[in-house]
Amino acid sequence: MIGRRRFTRDRHGLYRTGLTEAERQLLKVVPEQIKGLLDSRDPSTKRVFPVAYPGDGEAEKEYREMMGEHLLARHQHAFDVLVATVDSPSVDDDEIHQWLDALEVLRLILGTQLDVSEDPLVFDEGDDRAPQFALYSYLSMLQGEIIDSLASALPARGSAPGDE
Repeated sequence: MIGRRRFTRDRHGLYRTGLTEAERQLLKVVPEQIKGLLDSRDPSTKRVFPVAYPGDGEAEKEYREMMGEHLLARHQHAFDVLVATVDSPSVDDDEIHQWLDALEVLRLILGTQLDVSEDPLVFDEGDDRAPQFALYSYLSMLQGEIIDSLASALPARGSAPGDE
């Protein structure tokens, strides 16, 4: 898997997805599993529903009432787009951004479950959680590749629109 580009932008502005069948299957299954955690507001989802007003319980309650369902719907929509388009040979700009959002939510939840910090990720392959750490690393790598692909579509530094 290392060394190949999974996302390349074509001349029509679409992002070609070079995922293996195993990667596609993984990206269908994992979001569906995590959706249940989102719906139940499992403690591992706390980072995707961050506290907006620490120390002000009333303001926080109002914020949750106003934004809670919106955030949930946004995360679920990103998962839905990822699952619906993962078998497509290419995705458009909006879809690739939804993929990025879905991957971020997956990483936040998995990272919370694994108690991942800002320190470099190191784990023992004998650890019972090794598969979850490997998944976290894979999702991080995939997210980085999408960001690189999006960045490659940006104009060169110092150039103005229309410069050639």
